[in-house]
Formats: sequence, C-alpha cells, structure tokens
Amino acid sequence: MDNGRTTTGLLAAMMAAAGLLLSSCDVFSPAPPAADYIGPILTTPTTAPATQPATAPARPTVAPDGPLKVTVEEAILLSLERNQSLRVERLNPAIARTYEQQERAAFDPTLSLEASASRERKPRTGGRSTEKAAGAEAVVTQFLPTGTDVSAGITSDYSTTGLHDDRYVNRLGLSVNQALLRGAGLDVNLAAVRQARIDTLISEYELRGFAEALVAQTEETYWDYALTQRTIEIVTDSLKLAQQQLDEIRERIKVGRLAETELAAAEAEVALRRENLINARSDLAKTRLRLLRLLNPTETDFWNREVVLQSVPAVPKIELDKVDVYVAVALRMRPELNQARLGVQRGDLELVKTRNGLLPKLDVFLTLGKSGYADSFGESFANIAREDYDALAGLRLEYPPGNRAAEAKHQRATWSREQAMRAVGNLVQLAQVDVRSAYVEVDRAREQVAATAATRRLQEEALRAETEKFRVGKSTSFLVAQAQRDLLESQIGEVRAVVSCLKALIGLHLQEGALLERRGISAPGATPVDVSAPRRW
Repeated sequence: MDNGRTTTGLLAAMMAAAGLLLSSCDVFSPAPPAADYIGPILTTPTTAPATQPATAPARPTVAPDGPLKVTVEEAILLSLERNQSLRVERLNPAIARTYEQQERAAFDPTLSLEASASRERKPRTGGRSTEKAAGAEAVVTQFLPTGTDVSAGITSDYSTTGLHDDRYVNRLGLSVNQALLRGAGLDVNLAAVRQARIDTLISEYELRGFAEALVAQTEETYWDYALTQRTIEIVTDSLKLAQQQLDEIRERIKVGRLAETELAAAEAEVALRRENLINARSDLAKTRLRLLRLLNPTETDFWNREVVLQSVPAVPKIELDKVDVYVAVALRMRPELNQARLGVQRGDLELVKTRNGLLPKLDVFLTLGKSGYADSFGESFANIAREDYDALAGLRLEYPPGNRAAEAKHQRATWSREQAMRAVGNLVQLAQVDVRSAYVEVDRAREQVAATAATRRLQEEALRAETEKFRVGKSTSFLVAQAQRDLLESQIGEVRAVVSCLKALIGLHLQEGALLERRGISAPGATPVDVSAPRRW
C-alpha cells in the first residue's frame, strides 16, 4: 500500500514538473516596451520648466519641388522626421532591446528529441546472432531564475537478440538541481537581464542627447542662414552707396572741384565691397547646403532647392530665472548625467554577480524515475504504473582553493562601481560650469544687442557728417570710405548680435537638458534617473 502511494506521488511530481517547465515563461514580467517616438508633445510635459511652458508646433508640409518655405519651428520638426543621422541613431534602442531578449532566452524551456537504431552481428555458440536496438528520447529542460535546473522527459528503448527475445523499456524521469550558494536566488540570476534593460535605457538617453543636439544645430544653422541673407542685403546696399560715392567723385573731378588722387580711395572701397559680396554669397551657399542636409526635405535630389525662411531673427522678450534654477534642471535632465547614473546602477548589478561568485558552489540534486518493462511496447507503458521506481538525491560541493579569479572579478567590479560614482560627481561639476557659462553668455549677448544697435546709429551719424564735410571740401574720400566701412561693420555686427543672442539662448537650454521640452518636443529619456531611489526592473 505504501509502495502504491509512493508510485502515485512520483508520477504526480513528474507531471507537475513538466507542467512547470511548459508554463514557466511567465516566471518574471517582461520589460515594458520602450517608446521611440520623437515629435510634438501631445500632453503638457511635467519636466519642462514652469517659466516657459512648451507648445506643440504643427507638423510641416513640404512640397516635392520649388522653394522650401519653413519657419524655425517647422525646420525643427522636419529635421526630427527626416534627418539621416537621426534615422541611424533611432535604431540603437531597438538593437539594444534585442540583447534583453537574448538574456531572457536563458530562462526559456528547451525541448530535445533524439532517436537512434543499431544492429550488431556477432558469433555465438552454434552459429551467429544478430542483436538489434532502437531508442527514442524526448526531454524538456529549463533553468529557472531561482537557480533551479529542471529536466523532465520520457525515454523508450527496444532491444532483441533473437526471434523471441524482444525487450521494451519505457521510462518517465524528473531531475532537479537547486543551487544553494553560488548561483542561487533571483538577484544574481536576473542580473544580466536587468543589465540589458539598463543598456536599453542608456541607448534611449543617448538618442535623446542626439535629438537635442540636432535641434540645437538646426536652429543655429537656420539663424546662420538668416544672418548670411541679411549680410548680403547690407553689403549690397553698401556697394550701391560706395558706387554712388565713386560716381559723385568722378563728376567732381571732371568739373575740377576734386583732385584725381581722391579717386583711388573710392575705387578701392567699391572693389572691397564687391569682394565682401562674393564672400557673403559663398557663405550663403554653404550655409544653405548645411541647412538642407539637416532638413533632408525629400528623398530625391534637393541640393539645388532654394530655402525661404519664414521666421525673422529677433531677440525674444523673456525674463531669465536665477542661474540656480537652470542648474537644478540640468542636474535632473541632462542625458549624459542620467546615462552616468544608469552606469552606477549597472555596476551595482555587476557587484551582485561577482559577490555571488565568491561563494562555494553547493547544489542539491534529485532524480526520480518510473520505468516499465515488457516484451511489447504497449505493455511497457502500462507497467510504468507498477511499484518499481528509482530515486537519487544528494549534495554536490565545488570550490577552488584561493578562488583568485572570482576575487579579481569582484575587486574589479568594486573599483568600476567607485569609478562610475566619481564620474557622476565629475559630470555634475561639469554641468554646473556649462550652465553657468551659458547663462553668462546669454547676459553678454543680450547686452551686446543694445550696444551694437547704438553703435550702428552713431556710425550712421558719423557717415552722414563725414559725407557733408566731404561735399564742402573739409574731408577726403578716404575718410568717407572709412566711415562707410565702419557703418557696414556696425550694421552686420548688429544683426550678428541678434543671432548670437538667439544662439546663446539655444546653448543655455541645451546645456540644461530641457531644449526639447522648451520646443514642445517629446523624446525617449525624459525621466530623470535617481540612483538613491528603489529600482524596479
């Protein structure tokens, strides 16, 4: 009676183990799918500074040919949608995610099937005999995150040595090996999966950093193009003015009111204005190519398309917060800082693995089996339910004296984690310098706008006065040309100061890590990483 209960219990245990293997794909929850969306924010962001709420710009519509007419907001969205470099970077999170699946595969069940047959002819008393054998095996094995190796299967063997000597053996088997020290527990066995998830998150923050840099580069190139266009207009007007001055000098030389020596300075000034115009047109052409490269408006050839800017460079009327506000945002939002913090968390997981590697390997194992013997295949299966069984249990210990390899790995992981922590501290300090320097640059650029405007007004008055003095014979053409040159430089300087102020604001927002939010753009990696917070993977 006890043997019957034992047999029933063994069968139940083997069936339960097989069910566990087939259903253990849900031992731990899969990682949530990562968002790769980069585009207008659809809801109010929580990470954008309250002083400048983000607004979602409208998506641009690009004609397949003709001039490309874009505002600065449309240029940003166009670059985020079509820039080739960003398309390359977008694939990195997807590639990193495959490593997560690869690490999870360590806990997937494996089905093994094997079949074999043999035939042997050998001498025996009174003649020769032929022995035949055949076998088949089906085994399901799985390694569980608890450090458990489970294997359940069925084997079937057939052998014969003569016409009436057939033998069939069928066996159900279950083997369990549980790590008690090294390799035991969820923390160490899931560490590689969690590290793969961290690598995916790191790739998302890298993508965010690239998107921010692309937005900044697009805006800066947009305003550079506006600056070169305005420079051409200023230089063209200056060339006309210099040409008028040259014509006037020639007329006055004809009537004898000026000496011919005054002609050289005026001609040199016209030649210089033409040289400036050539350089400005070259700068415009090169800047247009850079802008088209960033926008990539169509898949076909677009290099000869004209770009028409719909936004005019002007200093925005904003009140800057205290610099500490921008520093606080940078310490939460800068992508490289969050990447470094994730590196610390990855180092923590590596320490879990190496610390476990210092332990001896102590496993407990159990093997259970039920076999059926008969001279026919069907009866051998039926006989499995009989009282016959086999069982094996025991402990296995393994520990290398000295364990120097594990000690070295653990020491390396400890120092690497310390290095990662110090790297975070260094990046925090660099972020402080970057944001504070960018803040100073914004103040300088804003003051420079007013200063260059005043300089331009004074140069206009100086040119007007010098021209009047020349007309009454109290000045020279050289002094007039010098005044024209100073006015040209002040006019270009005024426009350049406005563009520099816009670019300084872009740089400040880039350094604080909130440029995308301020432009109403959503991208992966918007959640700050807190090393001290409990982690849920």
